[in-house]
Formats: sequence, structure tokens, C-alpha cells
Amino acid sequence: MKIGPYSLPNRIFVAPMAGVTDRPFRALCRQLGAGYAVSEMVTSKRELWKSLKTSRRTDHTGEAGPIAVQIAGTQAQEMAQAALYNLERGAQIIDINMGCPAKKVCDRWAGSALMRDEPLAIEIMREVVRVCEPQGVPVTLKMRTGWCAQSLNAVSLAKAAEDSGIQMLTVHGRTREQRFSGAAQYDIIQAVKAAVSIPVVANGDIDSPQKALQVLQFTQADAVMVGRAAQGRPWIFREIDHYLTHGVPLATPQVLEVKDWLMAHLLSHYELYGDEMGVRSARKHVGWYIKHLRGEQAFRQAFNRIKHPQEQMATLTDYLDELACDTPHWPSHEPYCETDRLQ
Repeated sequence: MKIGPYSLPNRIFVAPMAGVTDRPFRALCRQLGAGYAVSEMVTSKRELWKSLKTSRRTDHTGEAGPIAVQIAGTQAQEMAQAALYNLERGAQIIDINMGCPAKKVCDRWAGSALMRDEPLAIEIMREVVRVCEPQGVPVTLKMRTGWCAQSLNAVSLAKAAEDSGIQMLTVHGRTREQRFSGAAQYDIIQAVKAAVSIPVVANGDIDSPQKALQVLQFTQADAVMVGRAAQGRPWIFREIDHYLTHGVPLATPQVLEVKDWLMAHLLSHYELYGDEMGVRSARKHVGWYIKHLRGEQAFRQAFNRIKHPQEQMATLTDYLDELACDTPHWPSHEPYCETDRLQ
């Protein structure tokens, strides 16, 4: 699997998710088997580039390459300038966001709202490619199947993207109207793959190794992208990689392994965000990790009252050490998406 000049170790990618795929999370996912990770989206609005949120999102200190940054906006010139701004800060691949379904993004006609205006979407793609191409920087695109069921234009936009110089497409198999409800429509991803010659990545409802294989076989996509299923379970990437390579499931990790990963994740979190914000933002990640574990509700209530990093880590260590005494391996995962049929 290649994106421009970059060869990737596998075809299992981390989806860019605002508020989730920060630098510590991306690093952990790559450590645990992801072949590629894209940053949280960075706004094209120049006046926001110096904000604390954007400065953290454009901080790639110690990050392994290729460093891929997703940009979001509505004006072609602004998006081109945002691409250049991020190249100066270490980006090696630029990804254009035409897939975000969030209301606050779409209300500004950014994200998946751009699929409603194909001429503007094409202008943005061409302009970003124009400024990146001379520097040898690939431009990729993430989109949905369309705005709504009556406007499924992923195939036509994919062809225009290839003509514009886009070097890889990721398609989330839902419309913006669906957001994350209903089942992903893999037949549209299949149609996109058949319509273009550039690599196509399938995204949506991939939450198990078996589902990843099914989606790859059905769509003939070049790679899969995992989003929500990696929240609290970043080792899903090595599970998928093992299954695609060997054809048999990988045993769940040991509780003490997960503890080590989680401790390292928290330390990176505190380093990036500082103690106060790091403690707050760590709560959601820990909540995802421990979901469905014994006593998780009571533990979460107590954990969410903690205000100091050291106390968070000590409390979590005690909880997981106790769990490890009774259950050496992490409980098996129950997929939240159907794996017996594809649409």
C-alpha cells in the first residue's frame, strides 16, 4: 500500500476523529498495528491557527511518518493556504475533509456539506493539489456516499477527485444525513473502487477482523479505515492485521499489557495537554477502555472526580491489577455492527 512516495506497512488505517485522534492516540494505534493515521481536522481559518486547540493539533513532535494532516474549510484559497501552513509544520500528506457530518461543521458548508456543491469541492481539490504537488506532497480526500439518500454522488465526485490529482480516496459508507446511524452501504464504496484507478479506502462499521476481511473482499478496496471501534480498543489494528495475514483470530491481550499501554497513553496525554486539561480529557479514553468491565460504573464515577494525574494513574493501576488477578486476559469484544451481511 502506497500513498504517493510513501510505502505503508499494512492496509489498516486509523480514521481522523475530532477530539479523539490526537497525537498520543495516533501513536498508540500505530504502535498496536495501524499502518497509517490521519490527524484531527485543522481549520483553514487563519485567525484560528494560533489558538491552543489548533496549535496542539499541528504539533507533531516525535510523531512517526508519514505525517498526514486533515484540513477543513469552504474556500479554495484558504484551503490551499492551510495546506501550506501545515506543510511548514511537518505534514507530509494533506487530507481534505469532505466527510465530517457534525452540524457545526456542515452549517458552515464545510465537511460533508461540500458534497452538495461539486464545483466548489472540485475547485478546492484542484487548488490544494496545485500548491502541494510542486513539493511532492500527496493530497488525499475523505468523503461520504453523498449528502442524503436522494443525492448519492460519491462516484461522480471520486472521478473528479482523480482528475484533480487526488492520490487516495476514503469513503465512509453513509450519507451525511445518516451521520452514524443505520448500516454502512458498501455497495457504493464498491462502485467508487470500480470507477477510479487510485487507491480507495473503505470506512464505516468495521469493528472486527472478520468484518474487515468481508469489507475488503466485497468492495475490493485497497485498505480499511477504523474509527469508533478503536476507541478504548486500539489493539484492534493488530487483531485485524493478524487475521488478514494468518486467517485466524489473535488472542485478546493480557490485562497487564493493556495496563501498560493505558499508562503510556495517559502520560502522553498529560504531556500534550498539561495536568488540568489532560486529566479531563483522559476521562473519556479511560471510560472507553473499561466499558463492560466488572465494576466499571462505580469505578468511573470515582475516577471522574479525580483532579490530579498521579492519582488517576494510581487509581487505574489498582483497578486493573485487581482485574488481572481474576482475569488474566482482557474480555473478548462483542461487535456492535453486524458481520454476517454487507450492504
